[in-house]
Amino acid sequence: MKQFILGGARSGKSNYAQQLAEASGKAVIYIATATAGDEEMQQRISLHQQQRPQHWRLIEEPLKLAEVLLQNDNIECCLLVDCLTLWLSNCLAAGDDKFVKQQQDELINTVKKLKSDLLLVSNEVGQGIVPVTELGRKFVDESGRLHQQLAQECDRVVFITAGLRQVLKP
Repeated sequence: MKQFILGGARSGKSNYAQQLAEASGKAVIYIATATAGDEEMQQRISLHQQQRPQHWRLIEEPLKLAEVLLQNDNIECCLLVDCLTLWLSNCLAAGDDKFVKQQQDELINTVKKLKSDLLLVSNEVGQGIVPVTELGRKFVDESGRLHQQLAQECDRVVFITAGLRQVLKP
């Protein structure tokens, strides 16, 4: 099953995804997309590391997400990606519009053909104010497009607010 889990910062989405991964009974591969660009981000990464089981396999990949998913696709596995908005930020910082679109297209095409159980975690950023910078608006636009495409491809979509689940697509 492919599940897409959305929510705001500190909404409980990562915890929920981890509960689903553990409940799957499958070998879990945790794919982390964050990079520690500063001390505060390193603290966030450390907190996530402490909150997940040590026996899970960890892959840290800030850009080549589709490639990592394909390399680890196995019906006996549950792949947990946390998080797509950090991955998208990395893509925006690493390349031009063509690169970003290529990475998004590769991800969507990969999601369509995976045999593994898949849990995708992402921040919903489109419910706030319109950013004042061009890059900020581009990020909101690109994440919105990506989320819409993934919601179509996933079997289940859940929105998390204050630790409470709202199923958007059963």
